[in-house]
Amino acid sequence: MIAENLIAYFENAIANNWDKISLQDYENGGLSFGELGNQIYNVHKLYRECGIEKGDKIIVVGKNSANWGLIYIATVSYGAVIVPLLQDFTSKDIYSLTNHSDAKLMFASEFICQKFDYSKFEQLQTVYYLDNFEIAHDFSNKNILFDNNPNVISQKDFKLEHIPNSELAAILYTSGTAGQPKGVMLQHNSLAANVRYARANMPLESGDRIVSFLPLAHCYGAAFEFLFPFTLGCSIIFLGKLPSPQVILKAFNEIKPRLVLSVPLVIEKIYKNKIKPTIDKPAIKFLLKIPIAKGLLHKKIRNSLNQAFGGEAKEIVIGGAKMNREVETFLQKIGFNFAIGYGMTECGPLITYDGWKTTKIYSAGKVVDSLEMKINSTQEGKVGEIFVRGENVMTGYYKNEEETANAIDADGWLHTSDLGIIDSDGYLFIKGRSKSMILTSSGQNVYPEEIESKFNNFPLVSEIVVVSRSGAITALIYPDQDRIKASNLKPEQVEKVLNHYQKRVNEDLPAYMQIKKLIIREEEFEKTPKKSIKRYLYE
Repeated sequence: MIAENLIAYFENAIANNWDKISLQDYENGGLSFGELGNQIYNVHKLYRECGIEKGDKIIVVGKNSANWGLIYIATVSYGAVIVPLLQDFTSKDIYSLTNHSDAKLMFASEFICQKFDYSKFEQLQTVYYLDNFEIAHDFSNKNILFDNNPNVISQKDFKLEHIPNSELAAILYTSGTAGQPKGVMLQHNSLAANVRYARANMPLESGDRIVSFLPLAHCYGAAFEFLFPFTLGCSIIFLGKLPSPQVILKAFNEIKPRLVLSVPLVIEKIYKNKIKPTIDKPAIKFLLKIPIAKGLLHKKIRNSLNQAFGGEAKEIVIGGAKMNREVETFLQKIGFNFAIGYGMTECGPLITYDGWKTTKIYSAGKVVDSLEMKINSTQEGKVGEIFVRGENVMTGYYKNEEETANAIDADGWLHTSDLGIIDSDGYLFIKGRSKSMILTSSGQNVYPEEIESKFNNFPLVSEIVVVSRSGAITALIYPDQDRIKASNLKPEQVEKVLNHYQKRVNEDLPAYMQIKKLIIREEEFEKTPKKSIKRYLYE
């Protein structure tokens, strides 16, 4: 266990920045650190009155907001376990994961509550609206109300009970209900280790502004757009809206954040839509061959790109998926301040990182100070699976011993299922992600196997691979040729049936997972000797 403590970080941030703005909803007023501290006390009072004990599970599900952040901090500082669920999960997913987590209370946005059949919940005592903390549904009939008294404690008297690093802080479900749910269990130690590393290696200070647009139910957004900057006394503005690139860039322009966290697709869209059309013009191509002109053009593009992110960002941190090599090469050429990290939910999330001044192009940085990393390969210097162990690593999957044993071996090494190589300077180069996760432009994780399993239930589907094509979730389908012949189906009839399948599957999926395009293949997918589809050929 590390010496630093997550709750101590929270306590110091609140006590030392009492009058500064802490959490704020975009285009609305915000809470000062002092006001937030008082609201934390109010949430703790509610938990006591509800009979919540240390270790009990609390669900939070809804759009990013100041109230979302308040419930997260209040829950873990009480000693309870926060269970964030994506607002895009279907009601069916929320029922299943809430029941699986053994949660006692839920805080959910009103638009989500409106879809609930409350009889599907098995153990909840009360559901509160995340929007205003009023009761949405009371299973216990105790009618325990949230006390919104704004003046509970003064700055000099503010204290939080320190929770040991060994205690469970969060359960993060990596997907919906397909198969056995996998709830990643993260101790306070894991979150504190991520915060400690970020505080030492990412350029922020008290009073700086951050735009939070990545889903807080994912650990990438939660750790680096929320927990880390909060502990420094930063002002965090939650976008809340559908985070399209246009909305995000508008917010950057208005808020002018000092650090930007992004997924590759946001950067890639800016490059594709704004930069590439310019540099592909014949006149610009000619000027780029002249050293002096090239330098001036690169500086102009770099300044323009900096302005797109508000003009005051010290660094753009990119993570969550592999970046397009052409885009990364160009950004490096023009001297853009970007850094790339690598992580996974099971590490809360950070595994490797390096700042923009020292990182190597195409690498994912060096292993963080709280982990050790090795490549599981038969030959030194060859590509192999990335193994990690140390302070960040989860304790396992909640109520899923089989998957835990598959992920963490007897020596404590977490098997990431990702492939990579480490160079002589300690930089990690990821060569392939055997986990086929797709990251959408809004920062949502899509697991193709979940969608594929639904299609595979239909008779006319022989083989399917779900990939991302030009930012759209796309299903590549090879139809069952024997059934086509037996039914004497014409191509247009096959297409009609498959489109019907697409509609039926989409009805059971959250919006961010839905199939946008369907491509019918005339040949089988290429396979390995073990008859597994070579997915990487089609991604």
